[in-house]
Amino acid sequence: MPTAPPAISPTVLRRTVLLVAALNLAYFFVEAGVALAIGSVSLIADSVDFLEDTAVNLLIALALGWSLRARSRAGKVMAVIICVPALAAAWEAFSKFRHPEAPDVVPLVVTAGGAVLVNGLCTWVLARHRHAGGSMTAAAFLAARNDVLVNAAIILMGLVTAWTGSGWPDVVLGVVIIAVNVTAAHEVWEVAEDERVAAKALAGEEIGD
Repeated sequence: MPTAPPAISPTVLRRTVLLVAALNLAYFFVEAGVALAIGSVSLIADSVDFLEDTAVNLLIALALGWSLRARSRAGKVMAVIICVPALAAAWEAFSKFRHPEAPDVVPLVVTAGGAVLVNGLCTWVLARHRHAGGSMTAAAFLAARNDVLVNAAIILMGLVTAWTGSGWPDVVLGVVIIAVNVTAAHEVWEVAEDERVAAKALAGEEIGD
């Protein structure tokens, strides 16, 4: 017989996801700064993952106290915010297509290694609450865990870049990560739209606009 998820205080859950959001937001600036300095498409794209995870965890915190309508507005704002650095990464990739220069491998690998540590810490922090905080908390845990794999792929790509001296591995991996991030932003927008519709239904308003 399956056991029920352990009870958890909303205050504890809110502190947990806000901590994860703060860690992700802080490392977004670190990774984006290094990426722009060395011209790495994959690092710029990966920094969007940190912004996405910041948005998701903030939405979880908001979901514990805000109304559906307020969460919907916040979710759409966050979806737009996620798209801004994704567009910057896409522009960087486009500008490198004719003459892709290899990024500086050492800061790339070191920064990606730091990303592994941050996402690993977030995974560990969220692991104890992944079954207790609902589907969004489980999704946040899985996203952090999967991001570790993406960071490892960037480290591997850096080694390939050092071996080949080509900028193409960085561009190709960056484009793949950009596509994933745009999909994630769309999913955040759709969740926000669902909450807007639910808020209108609860208020007895017509659902058609």
